Formats: sequence, structure tokens, C-alpha cells
Amino acid sequence: MEIRPLIPVILCGGTGTRLWPLSRASYPKQYWALGGVEGETLLQQTQKRLQGLKGLTDPILICHEDHRFIVAEQMRQISVSPKTILLEPIGRNTAPAIAVAALQATERGNDPLLLVLSADHLIQNCEEFRQTIQVGRKPAEEGRLVTFGIVPTCPETGYGYIEAGKAPNGHERIDMPIENFFEKPNKEKAQEFLSDNRFTWNSGIFLFKASAILSELERLAPEIVSSCRAALENEMPDMEFLRLEREAFANCPNVPIDVAVMEKTQLGSVIPLNAGWSDVGSWNALWETAKKDSNGNSSLGRVISENIQNCYIRSEHRLIVGLGLKDLIIVETDDAILIADRSQSQHVKNIVKQLEEDGSPEGKAHRKIYRPWGYYTSVVEDTRWQVKRIVVKPGESLSLQMHHHRAEHWIVVKGTAMIERDGEQQLLGENESTYIPLGCKHRLTNPGKMPMELIEIQSGAYLGEDDIVRFEDRYKRINQVRLS
Repeated sequence: MEIRPLIPVILCGGTGTRLWPLSRASYPKQYWALGGVEGETLLQQTQKRLQGLKGLTDPILICHEDHRFIVAEQMRQISVSPKTILLEPIGRNTAPAIAVAALQATERGNDPLLLVLSADHLIQNCEEFRQTIQVGRKPAEEGRLVTFGIVPTCPETGYGYIEAGKAPNGHERIDMPIENFFEKPNKEKAQEFLSDNRFTWNSGIFLFKASAILSELERLAPEIVSSCRAALENEMPDMEFLRLEREAFANCPNVPIDVAVMEKTQLGSVIPLNAGWSDVGSWNALWETAKKDSNGNSSLGRVISENIQNCYIRSEHRLIVGLGLKDLIIVETDDAILIADRSQSQHVKNIVKQLEEDGSPEGKAHRKIYRPWGYYTSVVEDTRWQVKRIVVKPGESLSLQMHHHRAEHWIVVKGTAMIERDGEQQLLGENESTYIPLGCKHRLTNPGKMPMELIEIQSGAYLGEDDIVRFEDRYKRINQVRLS
């Protein structure tokens, strides 16, 4: 009997503000190496833990258009070629994202199984996870909408709960009809749920036939399907990406799949999942899943400590020295330092909100900003000048552009740069420089086989990233405003 294809649908949205200052809108937590296999990001772990599932095919990924090149590069690093990377012009929660994926998966008359996953979950027992997913295949084949409920380990008030229609025998992997969904409970209610094994945490992991979820969406939320279908009909192919039409997708209701379908359908099933799951929703949650020393401490980066207990200390750049500490979270990046009691780490999101309201750049972006051609790092700045380090990948090129309000000096410090200025080309090696006057039409290319680095010194009355006029761009960002 032929096995029905299984397509992972990996949802890459979200900014993970409770993991600030590491996770920010410009580079959220799912693209960082956090827990699990060293060096692999949460997104990469999400894909790699699926290896061994029957019928597994390449994934469909859904992300914001600002993160498309990060997603593509991280898939390339683990030798995965996605079926599609769908670009959301605006966030519309999980119901529209799943609807778009299902429509895309069935466009040629196919009806695969869709395994819907969040890109920012951590799972410690991958074999148990795969075996539990396999249990879900049979009810999904029969038309059930299967979700996987996490077996609770504590009276957690930060998660929603699913009530099954019957109690499983211990931790057996069986599908049970869903009786009810409960929003985040108070402590007393959470304790009650913990003592009743009909209740599991709502993980947001689903398995169903594409036709089954589309049928229920058509019945229960038809406006979502019609808006998503219109967004796909007017799609704009963009290299290996598929950009959804903005106006049509913006018409989608902003609603999670739980509210749109799972809380109303009679087809819902839940299977207990006991595989060391975490949504890495706070620094304390990350400490709980991290490897620790005999004193309960987890340290990463340049850290020296003495007489500390139950701390999480992470250095991205500078040396951190900790003496006589207990139950603290300390996280250092190049432009911010977080120091918090572990019990207060959930409240970091309030600080991010305050930073955004104040217009502080640290609330949304890092000093290091990734682009399709490489990245740049802001080194130092003042009101009329700033210095950046620019790294361009081999064979890549910035757009042909000009600025109305600033001039630039470029100094090559590593590799070779091809400079285009007002139609004339110049090849620069290490320790050579050039000047880009205000209003000059220019482009930077790395013709070599190694990354090229240069120091850019900007000067002028206005240094904002919206002072860019693009004329040509291999990444199709002519109408977008940002450093290219």
C-alpha cells in the first residue's frame, strides 16, 4: 500500500520577546541556537528531528518576508530544499497560515498529510516524538484533525489546556476525542488539571489531511479560505520564495487555528506527547532545559563564575564575571545586558514593549543585521556620522543605489571588492579604499570565493536607512526601504 506523503508545515512567525535581548524582531528566537544540538538553531532542529518519519517530504515554510533569506540560508545549511517558502506580508496568526499551506499542498490535486509545527519548540526526546507522530497517522488518514497534547509536568498557568473525552492508561500513545479547550488557568485550576490525566498542554502541533482541514475551514471560517485563495491566486514568485498578495492576505481574520476550527469541530483528536517538550517561552524555561553543572548553573560564552547557584549566564561578546549569585538570568549582547531574577523572566516582554514605545532601537533590532548578501554591524555612531562593518558573501552583490543625504567612505579590510560608481568599475584589495559622494549611483560586489569585509564610514545630515534609492537589485527589493 502506498504511503500518503507527509509534508511538514513549519510556522516561522513570532518574535519571542520574552527572550530579549537575544531574540528581537530583526532576528527572533527560532533562528538562534538555543538548547538541543549545539550549533543548530531551533528552526533547524524542528526540521531535523523529523528524519525517519514515514512518507516524509520536503517542508513548506511560512515566514515574514523580512526573514526570508534567514530561513532559506538555515535550510541550505542542513541540506534541505523546501517545497515552498511562503512569505506573509503581514502576520495573521495560525489559521490563515495553515489555510495557505493546505491550499498550496493541494493545488495539483494532491491530498497529503500536513504536520504543522512551530519553528521555536525544543524537544529533548526526538525518538519518542517521532513514534507519537506515527500514532497520529492512522486517525489523520481517517479524516480526524489530530493535535498532540503535552503531558504536564507542573501546574503551569502560561499554557492553554486540552481536555480529552477519556483518560489514557498511564502515558500510552492513543488518540482520544477532544472534549474541551481551556485558556490559561489560574494556579488552583492548573493544579486540578495536573491531577487529572485527561488534561494536556496545548502544544500547537497538528496532523491532518490537507483536504480535512480545508473542509472544516470552509465550513467554520470560509472568509479565511477565500482570502487565502485570493492571496495565492495573485502570488508573486520571488526567487525560491512565494510572496502572498498583500491586500488579499490582509483581509484574512487574525485568528489562531484553535479558535477558528479546533474548538468548534467534532473531528478533533488529541494524542498525549511526553517527549521533553518546551516552547522556550522564557529565559527560565531555557534554564530548565539546559545542561547544568553540579550547582545548577548553565553558562555559555565568556563566563567566569565563583560561588553561584541555579543561574543562567550567557555572553555573546564580552566577559561576564559572576560572584556569589543565586537564581539569576544574565544575558549579554553587543548593545544590551539583561539581569533578572529567574522567577521574573516572564516579564521581560514588558520591558520590550516599553523600549518600543520609547522608540529605542534595542527593542526591535540588533546591531548586527542580516541581509541576503551577508550582514552589517553598527560599530559606532553620532548625529552626523556612523561606522559600519559590512560582510558580503562570495559572489553576492548589494543593490545599485544612491543616497540623497549622506556620503560614504569604504575601506576593504579582507578579500576583494568590485566597486561601481556612476557606471565605472574599480577593483579594490585589502587596505584600499574609495569615496562615494552624495548622489553617486553605486554598487558593491564580492567577486571572490571568500567573504569580503569592509569598513563603511557614513557622514551627512541624515543617516536613516530610508535614504536609499534603488535602481537595480538581484533580490527584488526595489520598492523596499533598508540598507542593501
